[in-house]
Amino acid sequence: MSDNTHILIVDDDSEIRSLLARYLGGQGFRISVAADRRECESRIADGSPELIVLDVMLPDGSGLDICRDLQQRRPRIPVILLTALKEDVDRIIGLELGADDYLGKPFNPRELVARIKAVLRRAGRDEPPAPETRIYAFADFEANPELRSVIDRTGAEVDLTGAEFDLLRVFLERPGRLLSRDQLLDMTQGRHRDPLDRSIDVLMSRLRRKLGDGDRGSLFKTVRNGGYQLVVPVKTMTDAQ
Repeated sequence: MSDNTHILIVDDDSEIRSLLARYLGGQGFRISVAADRRECESRIADGSPELIVLDVMLPDGSGLDICRDLQQRRPRIPVILLTALKEDVDRIIGLELGADDYLGKPFNPRELVARIKAVLRRAGRDEPPAPETRIYAFADFEANPELRSVIDRTGAEVDLTGAEFDLLRVFLERPGRLLSRDQLLDMTQGRHRDPLDRSIDVLMSRLRRKLGDGDRGSLFKTVRNGGYQLVVPVKTMTDAQ
């Protein structure tokens, strides 16, 4: 999975950069490092990283600003944010800006590797995509898992991040089923939810907004203390239909 995958580590702490570079390099990744936003932009321009491990606090700006800029790029580079344990607001904002995952400091490098592999898997960067002919039709939309795209009834593409598409796909594969936050986090990110983890709620809010699902919940239903439920019919088609 990790052979030649290019990871960019952005952190102003030289010890953390060195530790992660050695550890991730030992796992088979190709590593670049940057100490600030300026170096990060230079590495992105020169090396085309396939994933960025990005510290929120940088000496010449915020990692959140970098995350916002990356959201405008096509194709967008997946991002894992590194945050201090008490920076809950930054974690939430980072997810709203399109970060794919976050990890609180201090952390175990093995957990970071697991997160990296999960994000790469979701982004389809670790291996060639398997043949996929299914297309999901729901409400006024069509979702194509192979292209990881959602098209509305006018033919316009709905701009979803990788994490948002993964969340939508979980619902499309289980229409009408009530899914708890713990189930959704496990199915989309392969990890257990911390009691204070609001990442699923943030992703749901973004997904509903982008699909035009208003307060009345025509697509999704929120069940108090239960989770979320896709309440519209889903039709599975093939690209030949």
